[in-house]
Amino acid sequence: MPSFRTDRVGNLIQEKIGELIVSGKVKDPRVDSFLSVTRVTVSRDLSYADVFVSSYKTGAGLAKGVTGLQSAAGFIQSQLAKCMHIRSTPHLRFHEDLGVREGFDLIQKIDGLVQNQTIPAGEKTDTP
Repeated sequence: MPSFRTDRVGNLIQEKIGELIVSGKVKDPRVDSFLSVTRVTVSRDLSYADVFVSSYKTGAGLAKGVTGLQSAAGFIQSQLAKCMHIRSTPHLRFHEDLGVREGFDLIQKIDGLVQNQTIPAGEKTDTP
């Protein structure tokens, strides 16, 4: 069970990485402002942080963005060390989070099914 401290550190990491992405301080061309940090899980000893990243773009944009963030992990970690007041900053590991994209796809499928099932107002159904 995660402790209160790991949750706070994870929330701070999520907030600060999001700020770095939006402000454009991460200079890697693969990282764009459409990336968003969905969640961060920090190990109990605060040595590692798994950062899950999502994107609204389709295709390989997310994979490229995660690769870009992983290559800039040292810079991001140094920026985190400047604003966090803990003994050692967790090592960052970036992962793709496909949950947001899958959620959008599921909603579109449901909307498509609902639109196919609705009967236009002018038509009458054949009921016995």
